[in-house]
Amino acid sequence: MTGGAGGAGDIAVLGAGMHPWGKWGHSFVRYGTVAARAALADAGLDWRRVDSVVGADTVRGGYPGHVAGATFARALGWQGARITSVYAACASGAQAIGVARAQILSGIADVVLVVGADAAPKGFFAPAGGERPDDPDWLRFRVLGATNPAYFGLWARRRMALHGDTPDDFALVKVKNAAAGALNPYARYRSPVSPAEVSASPVVADPLRLLDICATSDGGAALVLSSTEFARRHGVADPVRIRAVSTVGPVHPRTVIDLPDIATDSAALVEPPPCSFRASTVRAAYEEAGIGPEDLSLAEVYDLSTALELEWYEDIGLCAPGEGAKLVRDGTTALGGRVPVNVSGGLASFGEAVPAQAIAQVCELTWQLRGVAGERQVPGARAGITANQGLFGHGSAVVAVR
Repeated sequence: MTGGAGGAGDIAVLGAGMHPWGKWGHSFVRYGTVAARAALADAGLDWRRVDSVVGADTVRGGYPGHVAGATFARALGWQGARITSVYAACASGAQAIGVARAQILSGIADVVLVVGADAAPKGFFAPAGGERPDDPDWLRFRVLGATNPAYFGLWARRRMALHGDTPDDFALVKVKNAAAGALNPYARYRSPVSPAEVSASPVVADPLRLLDICATSDGGAALVLSSTEFARRHGVADPVRIRAVSTVGPVHPRTVIDLPDIATDSAALVEPPPCSFRASTVRAAYEEAGIGPEDLSLAEVYDLSTALELEWYEDIGLCAPGEGAKLVRDGTTALGGRVPVNVSGGLASFGEAVPAQAIAQVCELTWQLRGVAGERQVPGARAGITANQGLFGHGSAVVAVR
């Protein structure tokens, strides 16, 4: 359903809430419950008014003994709401928002609570032990020993070879995001850094250094979503609206290795698609929303590494392929620039709390579009997009407007 012209596919964001990111030593249930209560308070709604709960799962090392929708509903107090749990790796939060939106537009729920939270292990993510040859994530560790940072380093080298990007360009992304994160009370890392500090940090996966790569974190985020009709009845005449949710998958053939794959498809018989998987996810969101990159006030993208953020500039249409580094050099994507990117501070300032991060991106858009983001506020923000990617071909892009 296209919502661009008349907003027929719009849903309202009534509430947004988060638990600060960090390493707190508690269960993900606590983080998600704190975020959910904050979102309900922001919406001015009693928990008992929620018709449906959609939880974004964390699955690490197999079945975790928790399914997030039921886990959070139980923690808040059983009240008979519908329960859904979704898992799509780093795209889990966007999948959860997509499920909530479908329930609202279909008329089976007026008010939906979306929650994601994680208590991540220290260090890089790795699959559980055992022999699982059908698991591509297990295979890339077994065959290549390729941790996530190793993949980020390969991608950085690819940009250097194809486009002439330099480690100094990558460092500027961290400097930009750290400056924004220093203004965000929910961020884990709240200290500005200099290019020299990035360059002096230890090499993790050449050419990327420690400050080029995001950490793993604990944290939680939640949204209270509703129909626009319910929002009006609730006294919110002009809410932030979600206008598109894109969760599309890749198109064959895939001609660039993409985590966790360890090979590409042959393009000998089938013409490659016109754009990359990440770009196609964003393009689908633009088409559904009826807007384009020229309409953006800001964007929140998936900066697992500084080099990958530069790739996202191109994927979301801010510039042509190979021109991402120019934008960060010119200050286009910094606070005060033409289209600020990751004004929350991004994963550089938060770290990964996997099921929460796509939801947290929409929380930031919500606060920006409301004009309540404080020192990191983008003046006159009217439209924003989020973009990230989940393992195994899960797309994730959300458009919000005011």
